[in-house]
Amino acid sequence: MGFINDAKAQMAGTEARKARERGQAVLVYKFIEANMNSKSTAPMTGVADQIEAVEQQGWRLDHMAAAEGKAMSGERVSVVCLFRAV
Repeated sequence: MGFINDAKAQMAGTEARKARERGQAVLVYKFIEANMNSKSTAPMTGVADQIEAVEQQGWRLDHMAAAEGKAMSGERVSVVCLFRAV
């Protein structure tokens, strides 16, 4: 992971832990990743690292939706994930 991805994963994990401490059963979290070439298939390592950080706090990914954006230029991918407490 790079510095930015590390920080995003740490923040996602912290927010997931806080939600568990509040007793939440559902967590919805938005992840955004740069998309340098929206026309190719490639790993989304930053998003994967963040999802793993949330799951390490006792959550399991249940549903997700994705969209490319930033004025429809495809420069960013937004992934909205619904997690359920395990």
